[in-house]
Order: sequence, then structure tokens, then C-alpha cells
Amino acid sequence: MSEQITELTDENFFSSIKSRSLMVTDFWASWCPPCRMMAPVIKELSQQYAGKISFAKVDVDKSPVVSQQFGIMSIPTFIITDHGKVLDVLVGAMPKDDFEKEITKYLDQN
Repeated sequence: MSEQITELTDENFFSSIKSRSLMVTDFWASWCPPCRMMAPVIKELSQQYAGKISFAKVDVDKSPVVSQQFGIMSIPTFIITDHGKVLDVLVGAMPKDDFEKEITKYLDQN
């Protein structure tokens, strides 16, 4: 399966999340070490769950409006949504197994 991580911006964020069932959006910045630490985890999970979970990234420096609307105070922050409805918010870097457990618990609900 190919990697499916969508880059979202202030302009396309809301239309993109409303059109997807289970979606994990990574709010990150290039200067953030924990964000860089989570990048390979996101990439791996996007391949592993292709077709089941959509993954997206929002660069908080390039998209301040949407970051502000969600009250992003620290990064990385991961927002899990279903057709635009927020199911969960995860803040901070975490081990892959913990992160995977947090995001896959919503698979059974879809």
C-alpha cells in the first residue's frame, strides 16, 4: 500500500475532514523534535491502515487559523475525526504501540 498522508492548510482543512470517515490529523512544525520523532510512526501507520484510516498533516506555522480554531497549544497534537466531528485529541509524542492503540479503537465504531 502506498503512503496516503494529505497536507492540509487553512484553505482546505474543513472540506477535507468533513469528507473522510476516520481521519487522524497531525498538527506539527518542522522545528519540533517530538514532531519529527512521530513522523515515521505516522508514515508507517498510514501504510498499515490505508483504506481504513486517513492521515493528514497541518503545519502550524503555515496554517495558523485552523491551528488556532482547534486551540493547538503544544505540538505534536493529533486530532481524530469522523466526518468533521472530533472523536479524540492526543497531545505529545508517544510510542508507536500506544499511538496505534489510541487511533485504532475508533475503527470498530465506523
